[in-house]
Amino acid sequence: MKLKKWELALIIALGVTLLTGAGLVRQQRQLADRLIRLHVVANSDSAEDQTLKLTVRDAVQLELGPLLDGVSDREEAVRIVEDSIDSLTRAARDTVTNQGYDHNVNVTIGFESFPAREYKTFTLPAGRYLSLRVDLGESAGSNWWCVVFPPLCADSDVRASDALETLTDDQITLITEDGAGHVVRFRVLDWIERVRSVFG
Repeated sequence: MKLKKWELALIIALGVTLLTGAGLVRQQRQLADRLIRLHVVANSDSAEDQTLKLTVRDAVQLELGPLLDGVSDREEAVRIVEDSIDSLTRAARDTVTNQGYDHNVNVTIGFESFPAREYKTFTLPAGRYLSLRVDLGESAGSNWWCVVFPPLCADSDVRASDALETLTDDQITLITEDGAGHVVRFRVLDWIERVRSVFG
């Protein structure tokens, strides 16, 4: 049976997409192996709870920043974060109480799937990342996420290129590159992550 031109073009396009996707997944996994994300989930979408989420975020970063200062090895950073769960929980809970709320606070570290996310000076591809997660109250509100190690989001002026000691040149290019090709590649990763989440 002879394939029509459009069928052949579709098969070739699918093959290229799969090969590109496999390479992107490998790049994303290598990048994820160098990062710890910070994920703060608000109690609700009320203006008060959203403001509280950001205040708790700042408190957690303030508590964790000095502990990770000068650390360039992700394994060491993970150990520090794991050893600091109690103090991070205390900092978050004290912040919630000081702001006049009685929401429960749950701080954990584990793997989560994230969509592609564009920040001021860099973009992270979709994928599974190790995440320091802070759940506030019902955890039913919009969330905030960024990178706590290396500290790419502790300060709006921090650039991804400042993390040279923990990221390779290729990884820095991956997250700081501009242009349509960059956007298309990250959309492919988003699509792969969605398919993976549906089929487990």
